[in-house]
Amino acid sequence: MTSNTRVVVIGAGLAGVRLARRLGELGTPGAPAVSVTLVGEEEHRPYNRVLLAEVLAGRYAPEVIALPAPAGLTRARVTGIDRAARTLECADGSAIAYDTLVLATGSNPVLPPLRGLFATDAVTGRRELPEGVHAFRTMDDCLSLSKAVRRGARAVVIGGGLLGVSAARALAARGAQVVLAQQGERLMERQLDPSASRLVRRHLTDLGVEVHTECRVRDVRCVGGAVRSVEMADGYALDADLVVLACGVHPRVGLAQDAGLAVHKGVLVDDELRTSDPHIRAIGDCAQHSGTVYGLATPALEQADALAELIAGDAGVRYTGTRAVTRLTLAGPEFLDLAAFGEPDPRPGDDVVQLADATRGTYRKVVVRDDRVVGGVLVGELGTVGALARAWEGAEPLPADGAPLLHLLTNDGGS
Repeated sequence: MTSNTRVVVIGAGLAGVRLARRLGELGTPGAPAVSVTLVGEEEHRPYNRVLLAEVLAGRYAPEVIALPAPAGLTRARVTGIDRAARTLECADGSAIAYDTLVLATGSNPVLPPLRGLFATDAVTGRRELPEGVHAFRTMDDCLSLSKAVRRGARAVVIGGGLLGVSAARALAARGAQVVLAQQGERLMERQLDPSASRLVRRHLTDLGVEVHTECRVRDVRCVGGAVRSVEMADGYALDADLVVLACGVHPRVGLAQDAGLAVHKGVLVDDELRTSDPHIRAIGDCAQHSGTVYGLATPALEQADALAELIAGDAGVRYTGTRAVTRLTLAGPEFLDLAAFGEPDPRPGDDVVQLADATRGTYRKVVVRDDRVVGGVLVGELGTVGALARAWEGAEPLPADGAPLLHLLTNDGGS
């Protein structure tokens, strides 16, 4: 690409900021290979969304999770893409021209179809969440929830995935009386097997969190526009001063759809992270590559790095997917670290190696298929996670005697 190529990135989250920074690094001193404009609609300085729960818990101030301020950051809300003219239309009436456009628009929180979830604003007529009901996706969500929570407040977290567990732990750290309602049969069921999930549940219970699984919320009840309780499918009601919606996320693809780009769950991209329009790329939570929408930080960063090299002129670079490890630290009187990767639930015929120490609250499990590590989960001491993850990422056959696998599970120098 020529030195005057205009690259515009929509989204100032982890992926967008990483891409802008990497493009700046790849340029020659005094004459960068590309001109980069990063467009973000949030008023806050770009930040690491992964650490929002730590801000809610009071462990970090908002500025601690801020990302390095990128040059060329424009505050604007993009309302449309004119692919023929290669311009962006913004809510303030301005337009931004591009040669290459990158969608790093991230994802939106899933708002479950609960009765009473939305209230209608008497002035604007818009549907809004009632007072006391909070999504938990942005810095504004975090600061609003942090302002509302107080010691002894009754908080109901709906959703027992990674985000719900993090939110419940953070609210408990602030002194709230927390109930976690999970529709599935166990916590973090996408990442953890039953044994690991039980340890997470025990940790939350020790923090004072009341956990309900196989429990579906059907109704949010409000008085005077403010939440007062939530009702379960069986008719049981929980008093609530706060309700946190942690029901997952979905890729933010509205701009792409309106512009006529190919979209399935996310914006479809190839190994060069190119969409159905050759002048538009997509990375991060909004992108779908080889059938997968990752929704995790590591793939977003790897996609940003690959795309930066492609835009800078390395035509041989390809993004072929990410094998990501999910990690979470739960704070409390005692810390609980966990990591999961691949397929922690074995198929028939798989070999499973497990080590558990109930006294220390540690658990390690590896699933082996055709002499290859295909998944694992660790709770407690994570010294071996690095070696196990490398064995999984490399997908190399294990030696026939099996001893090295036991070494991977027990050697704390492997990280």
